[in-house]
Amino acid sequence: MRILLVDDEAELTTPLTQILTREGYRVEVADHGQTGMNLALTQDYDLLILDWMLPYYSGIQITQALRKQQKTTPVLLLTAKDTLGDRVTGLDAGADDYLLKPFELPELLARVRALLRRGQFLVKKLKFADLELDTDNQLAYRQGRMIKLSEKEIKLLGYFMDHPNQLLTHEQIYQYLWSGEEKPSSNVLAALIRLLRRKIEAKGETQLIHTVYGRGYCLAEFPDDNRIS
Repeated sequence: MRILLVDDEAELTTPLTQILTREGYRVEVADHGQTGMNLALTQDYDLLILDWMLPYYSGIQITQALRKQQKTTPVLLLTAKDTLGDRVTGLDAGADDYLLKPFELPELLARVRALLRRGQFLVKKLKFADLELDTDNQLAYRQGRMIKLSEKEIKLLGYFMDHPNQLLTHEQIYQYLWSGEEKPSSNVLAALIRLLRRKIEAKGETQLIHTVYGRGYCLAEFPDDNRIS
């Protein structure tokens, strides 16, 4: 999942970026309203976290511009403005949620998870190379063939497709697939990866899921793809 964080306070963005990254999100940071506006309107994100008060363009203005383009990306506003009128202004501008500064990090993470879950209902298909994933119907498509997947396989493949060319560690995958559940043995994940590979990598098709030995797995078109990190 890609998150754009726009805030001009480095003492906030630095630790927040570290925490969100540890949670498995890909975070991009802008410390200026102009940069934030350009990124929000030209790139695809799963969530925007915007400070209200920014140089040049405010979080409110970025949100309004986003909605004018019919973009439905969830927006979380961060602000010290705490009056009812301010909250109404933010929500009327198109923000989905509102968090007062200073805030506790567990609350922010909970709001991030809630907004991302809400945003997932708007996403019908994910695509990587010649592979498409229809999460609503638990189906994948590759080179014209339909692939039926289990609920866990759908969740795992969706996680890979949200983080292309990126190393996902064993621990990150366990946390994502079995959060709140008893952690299974290491053999369970390896077996799930094998089953998923058999379904999406038929004979003659390019391998997409690669093992990074001792560390985890990544989704890439080529095993030596230098973008993998």
